[in-house]
Amino acid sequence: MRGRWLLVASVLAAVVVTIATTAVLILVDPRQPKAEAIKTGGLAGGAIVALYALWLNDRRRRTEEARHDLESEKVADERFARAVELLGNEADQVRVGAMHALAGLVRTAPRYKQTVLSVLCAYLRRPFEHAAIDAKPEDPEQAFFGEKRAVPPEEEHEMTVRMTAQRLITDMLPWGEDTDDAPYQLDLTGAKLVHFRLEGRRFGRLIARRAHFYGITQFGGAELSKPALFSGATFHGRLNLRDGSFTGGISFQDTTFKGEVNVTGAKVGTFLHVAPQPPVDQVGELEVLPGTAFRNDPTGWRLTGDGQPPARLQDHVQQD
Repeated sequence: MRGRWLLVASVLAAVVVTIATTAVLILVDPRQPKAEAIKTGGLAGGAIVALYALWLNDRRRRTEEARHDLESEKVADERFARAVELLGNEADQVRVGAMHALAGLVRTAPRYKQTVLSVLCAYLRRPFEHAAIDAKPEDPEQAFFGEKRAVPPEEEHEMTVRMTAQRLITDMLPWGEDTDDAPYQLDLTGAKLVHFRLEGRRFGRLIARRAHFYGITQFGGAELSKPALFSGATFHGRLNLRDGSFTGGISFQDTTFKGEVNVTGAKVGTFLHVAPQPPVDQVGELEVLPGTAFRNDPTGWRLTGDGQPPARLQDHVQQD
């Protein structure tokens, strides 16, 4: 109805402009042929109709684009729901395929990135047992070196799925020249992670309370703008924080270190809560940035920088 009234209005406007233009031309120059004046007036009126046609085409184009975007969002929502549903499938190949489908969805619909990261983290928080991490937690890959690998098939299959989830999480987080600066959050509370690698990645918050890290854990060059919480976590193998930037703070409250911890070139800001029992094998010194609040006495830890603990330890609003 609105379009019909606009059409009527544009036609009337064109008629008025045609008559007015013709009349003005005749009054201004009575000697010119009336046919030329009428022709010029008609062109002026036609311009009004042409403008209306251009507006109408643009409106149709925008409507089609909006309809296309709506359909694309609907398809993306259906793909997401289907992939999440397949994560509960008994076949490990199906679960791996579902994870790759979620990663593919992120490439075509970036708005899903945090949601997909959260789904993959939730999968890693599921209960998990594997003979290799029990036999040699500091290096599960070498648990059965030189002998028959005594691991049930279902455990091997689940390990494959979980390693896929870990790799996809790493691949989705921005690094290098990627301009994505969103503060993505990873919640890995209570997860069991094997050879977990986030080196060079940039994101926001990492929650890994009571998590178990098996093998070598890589955070070298990682940049976290929000807190990294390892409260109650256990690192069964080596931990590499070399050149990492933890400006949002770190909590190692009640964290257990069973292997080497490399903090060479690493920086921490905002707050620092160290474990009462420092690593037996700490490589390098952790730089504490000015203004960093200490949650407890860092005696035994090798620290450097201007952010030395004050006489009265400060508290911080961030809960470990």
